[in-house]
Amino acid sequence: MKTILVVEDDKNQLLLYEQELSMEGYNIITARDGLEAIKKVKEHLPDLIVMDITMPKMSGIEAMGKILSEHKNIPVIINTAYTSYKDDFMSWSADAYIIKSSDMKELKDKIKELI
Repeated sequence: MKTILVVEDDKNQLLLYEQELSMEGYNIITARDGLEAIKKVKEHLPDLIVMDITMPKMSGIEAMGKILSEHKNIPVIINTAYTSYKDDFMSWSADAYIIKSSDMKELKDKIKELI
């Protein structure tokens, strides 16, 4: 079973992602901010990370940079409500950039592609 780390500060969205992706057959670990995400990667070494950008304590972009500096082979999907970060060169190291939607088909399809 593949493990996905979902990093999201909104508890309702986090719960939705956890339920939806669990039903797809993935083992889900969660983090509520960038600092917690770095800790969870060290503890569990996920097969893929779904990362929000705007979060307390540490942004998803900063956390992604720190994680990828040690674990270059973990695919990262940036999953955010903001299109503006797509032009930020710091986001280019992500394997995909998906705008949040109530329809999770695009996210699920990208996860299948990257795992």
